[in-house]
Amino acid sequence: MNWKFGDNINTDLITPGRYNITTDPQELAKACFIEYRPEFRHKVQPGDFVVAGENFGCGSSRETAAIALKHSNITAVVAKSYARIFFRNAINLGLLCVIADTGSIEETDQLELDIDGPRLRNKTRGQEIKIQIPSMMLRLYHEGGIIEYLKKNGLSALADLEKF
Repeated sequence: MNWKFGDNINTDLITPGRYNITTDPQELAKACFIEYRPEFRHKVQPGDFVVAGENFGCGSSRETAAIALKHSNITAVVAKSYARIFFRNAINLGLLCVIADTGSIEETDQLELDIDGPRLRNKTRGQEIKIQIPSMMLRLYHEGGIIEYLKKNGLSALADLEKF
């Protein structure tokens, strides 16, 4: 399933401020879209996509928004564009954010993401959608985020990330 949103979905809509009283990722996932799309926390399934328009994750620099999305077990966020600070938080946390023209995607469409392609297939409509995934995001997604990357590779490996 896809969870379709419009433009300018801010971090307050993803994790409202009054729910940011914990750092527990599972508790934050329960608060994901709790006021904007309350059914999300009960119906989201592993493999679902969050699909949005322009400027996804705008607003505050709240890292909890990216944590909540990552731990809701979605496959990825697919949006036309992202707010810079949200995108950076997603990279650091290993949340996969795909850049694509999402205008033709509906909530009922079945999507298939091939990150090695890279390509996004809308199986319902028989379309292939051109995507972009920055190489650093892909690397840290595979590693589980920057903390896991550093645990495995040490601080000296930060210079290697600049190659991506």
